[in-house]
Amino acid sequence: MNFFTNLDFWFTVLRCTTPVLFATMAALIASQSGLLNLGLEGAMTIAALCGVLGSGFTGSLFVGAITGIAAGTVYTMLLAYFIQHFKANQVITGVALNLAAGGGSVFCLYSLTGDKNASNSLASAAFPALKIPVIDGIPGLGDILSGHNCLTYVAFLVAILLFIVLNKTDFGVHIRAVGESEEAARSVGINVEKVRYQAMFISGVLASLGGMYLSMGYVNRFTASMVAGRGYIALATNAMAAGSALLGMVSSILYGFGSGISIYLQNNNVDPYLITIIPYASIIVFYVIFSFYYKVKRRSEETL
Repeated sequence: MNFFTNLDFWFTVLRCTTPVLFATMAALIASQSGLLNLGLEGAMTIAALCGVLGSGFTGSLFVGAITGIAAGTVYTMLLAYFIQHFKANQVITGVALNLAAGGGSVFCLYSLTGDKNASNSLASAAFPALKIPVIDGIPGLGDILSGHNCLTYVAFLVAILLFIVLNKTDFGVHIRAVGESEEAARSVGINVEKVRYQAMFISGVLASLGGMYLSMGYVNRFTASMVAGRGYIALATNAMAAGSALLGMVSSILYGFGSGISIYLQNNNVDPYLITIIPYASIIVFYVIFSFYYKVKRRSEETL
């Protein structure tokens, strides 16, 4: 248990939190509008691949970032179109698109580069790491908070910004109104379809950033199945958040904590099969704790 005092461990926790935090915010804004974005896994996969391809073929980080965001967002808007226009089942459509993204990404990678499971032949760009002035010079704190990939800081800023948007702006009120009661929102003149498309657009952008972090920040290449269920994990962390972006940040950090433990134990002769389930098992445990808390809270409110 000495990893609690290890500064590298806490640095790793924040690194592991980043992609799930992006995906959690993506799930949260979609759910607040009344939609279930079950396509997070696929959007992250598509963005991770297209970001690497865009930057690898052009040599430009900017082009790679735009390509990845565009691809992941288009994928998400396709899901939104199926749900809203064709009234397709959200779960079935999301799972189908995720399966298509998983297989399609490997096919595209092989077709364009000749690589089968990883983009080893393609030198892609990576988002830079940033040193935070002042904080970087503080012993301990600087070792944990400074020197992360720039997308890590963007992820935490997004969570704070999304909290403000959903609770302090008219746009946020419209999103929550549509999610709480579609009929009531229509009765006051809110364009439900437009608001939901806007929410899904933002969701797609955020999921894309999470995917690109994995292939252009966490590591500098695309590998098959590198998202590794993080899109589905985000649905659980979003459920724990109960509509709050700040609680979504906390629940994402809890996942990062479990992932940090698994990474830390890799060099301590622990069964590798046990290590791989730690992040997912920790989410189950935390979800049960959060659910029990919300249940007790509801009962106390009903007795007042």
